[in-house]
Amino acid sequence: AVGASVRWIDFDPATGEVDAASVAAAIAPGTRLVAITAASNLIGTRPDLPAIAAAAHAVGALLWVDGVHYAAHEFVDVPALGADFFVCSPYKFLGPHCGVLGASPELLETVHPDKLLPSTEIVPERFELGTLPYEQLAGVTTAVDFLAGIGDADGSRRERLRASFAAIDAHEFRLRGRLEDGLARLGDAVVVHSRAAARTPTLLLSLPGRRTWDAYQFLATRAVLAPAGSFYAYEPFRRLALPDAHGLRLGLAPYSTDEDVDRVLDGLAAFLHSPS
Repeated sequence: AVGASVRWIDFDPATGEVDAASVAAAIAPGTRLVAITAASNLIGTRPDLPAIAAAAHAVGALLWVDGVHYAAHEFVDVPALGADFFVCSPYKFLGPHCGVLGASPELLETVHPDKLLPSTEIVPERFELGTLPYEQLAGVTTAVDFLAGIGDADGSRRERLRASFAAIDAHEFRLRGRLEDGLARLGDAVVVHSRAAARTPTLLLSLPGRRTWDAYQFLATRAVLAPAGSFYAYEPFRRLALPDAHGLRLGLAPYSTDEDVDRVLDGLAAFLHSPS
């Protein structure tokens, strides 16, 4: 027989947590692949990947990690995460839109993608169909070099990246606290759905009695980009059962400032006091 059975792992909509024990309980001796996000682009949740990797590897399964949102905020150490495959896109870390797949050459040798007959079988070229986007690759290198220069550190580029992301993490964590404190002062008019203990500075909001799409448009007039939608995270968005057709997403980045946070809070307060 050819085919596969897919098991979905739920998360707790009240806390946003993905429980590693629940993931492990769903892994059986016949499990071949476990696919999971390193960080939710909707609510920021960062699952315990090393624990999940250990459970997957215990039965001989591979771990596929979607690191698109994670790579925007955290230093990527694939062996430490336990990922066999790690995928991301540089557009999330100040680079251009293209795709990245990281895996060991030995593992990639076992994977055979559909391709044209004359295309090479050599790894990694067998996955890189056609002419590469060289102008984008130059942008990727530039983005990585820029990030490596944010921190005050010497050494290899990787060592400087580690120091830079430590500084970025501290900066974003402080701003996230400022933002969350300000949102709390708005009371029951704002519900924050990003509550996991480990999470990126990504907040999904609902506004009881108000349309988040209207808030998005209102904030845009105040130089705030806070989009409304489900952000292609349809399953978790549906699981949250928000009272609106959209959620309002706020995100912080290395270049975010205290003034940016205050402008968001002032704009939200003004929207909530405006006629509905």
